[in-house]
Amino acid sequence: MLTVDLLTQLYGRGHRLCATPNPRLSLVLSSEREIDLYELEQLCDAVGWSRRPLRRVRKALENSLLRVGLWRHDPRLPRLVGFARCTGDGVVEATVWDVAVHPHYQGAGMGRALMAFVLDHLRELEVERVSLFADPGVVGFYQGLGWELEPLQRRCAFWYAP
Repeated sequence: MLTVDLLTQLYGRGHRLCATPNPRLSLVLSSEREIDLYELEQLCDAVGWSRRPLRRVRKALENSLLRVGLWRHDPRLPRLVGFARCTGDGVVEATVWDVAVHPHYQGAGMGRALMAFVLDHLRELEVERVSLFADPGVVGFYQGLGWELEPLQRRCAFWYAP
């Protein structure tokens, strides 16, 4: 049984539970829990991204406006299964980078939940415009979430505050 106190202790006050098709599986979104670089590297490996030097990844995380993790909850050892980060001024514009969901968790709405969590945080900051760059094979995913594609519809999409 999950308790709010335990989840707050592990993931911070602003965590959010994700609906999952498996009632025995708990997935938690958080922008407060620290991202372990080795877990992030394993996630990137699982989605087929090329490796980057950990010192550069650490620096990128430190300089990000927002870092969001999606964890498979285990009170002893939560596992990072999704990730996204944003850069920007935190007022007018932000850019979403490095959105990844482990292949075992794709197709169950976790990418949608991750992006909703990211946009909710950016709305709280009153960011007016958000852009993202994605591989051509996944641009349609963002279009399905209501993002507007750049004119050539190849890699870039935009979200505007209502």
